[in-house]
Amino acid sequence: MTRLCIICEGQTELGFVKALLLPHLQKFGIDAHPSLLKARPGQRGGGSVSVPRLGKHIRNEYHNSDFITTLVDYYGFENINGRSKAQLEQGILKEVQTLIRQRFEPHYVRPYVQMHEFEALLFSDISKFELHDNWDDKTEKRLQGICNAFKTPEDINNSPRAAPSKRLNDIFPGYGNNKTLYGPLIAEDIGLDTIREKCPLFKQWVDELEQLK
Repeated sequence: MTRLCIICEGQTELGFVKALLLPHLQKFGIDAHPSLLKARPGQRGGGSVSVPRLGKHIRNEYHNSDFITTLVDYYGFENINGRSKAQLEQGILKEVQTLIRQRFEPHYVRPYVQMHEFEALLFSDISKFELHDNWDDKTEKRLQGICNAFKTPEDINNSPRAAPSKRLNDIFPGYGNNKTLYGPLIAEDIGLDTIREKCPLFKQWVDELEQLK
């Protein structure tokens, strides 16, 4: 079995990886395990993601697995400074190379930055939000209106107040306080196949993970 470490930004991503990705990748001979990104002193973890912080965490996990990847939100990065998803991923790789130096093999580190954040994936099938207490016809129309305004769920974010999680919190008050519960449950109900169909960047990442040898 190929050992894969998936570094997760927070508890929501961790729950998603455990529920959907781990059992799926096992079918391809990949023994994946999540690792929660270490928090700063006095914080619980998640958010305030940075290239240096990820680089240090990857360095600490580097010799414990055959491959390492990440599941972190573009939206949550500190000091983006206009960098694209691809530029952030390259920045992470370079940071790890600087930290490990002569022992580093870039082939074994596969950074992935989710556009724009994990909750974007949940817009792959809005009908699965029916499990939420506040579901009704008006809610469904609001969710469908958001989907209709963007080419893919991964494109949902056109202002600082328009991140997918903030949109969901506006529609379902209190979602933000319970996203570690609702997020993985809804994603599991949607299913990995549907998420991959609707989210091409996420699909590309999972396709790559399936081929790790």
